[in-house]
Amino acid sequence: MANSPSNESILLKGALTPTLFVGAAALFVASFVEGRAGLFGALLAQVVVLIYLILHLVVSKISTNLDPVTTMSLAMFSYFAKFLALGGVLWLLGHFTNESQVDRQSFGISAVALTFAWIGGEIASYLRLKTHLPLPHDPHEPRS
Repeated sequence: MANSPSNESILLKGALTPTLFVGAAALFVASFVEGRAGLFGALLAQVVVLIYLILHLVVSKISTNLDPVTTMSLAMFSYFAKFLALGGVLWLLGHFTNESQVDRQSFGISAVALTFAWIGGEIASYLRLKTHLPLPHDPHEPRS
């Protein structure tokens, strides 16, 4: 059992596969519809989404053996930091590029599609994990 992959690596593999397919389709469609600006918008969306969602799994791996309060604190810090960083990326995108360089609509549509693909793949992988959770004790059943 020592060589079995961790839950996080199984979730990563399950989420990455559909995300890469959707990413390739997004690159193709955005390039076809919007040209070079669409390609750059979809490519930037892929980089941002992959970094943010992989960080989620890293935080999950780090917090595996921590107490619940620390885990929740780490998760909330992670979400808040990613929210601020995404705001920074969007601000940089808006102030230092123009529409002819990076298409905003391609970025947005690609980011949403990639996020849905990632979460769908992660959910499907999680359902295949068959994780056993401890069930609460029935107070009416005698203890053995």
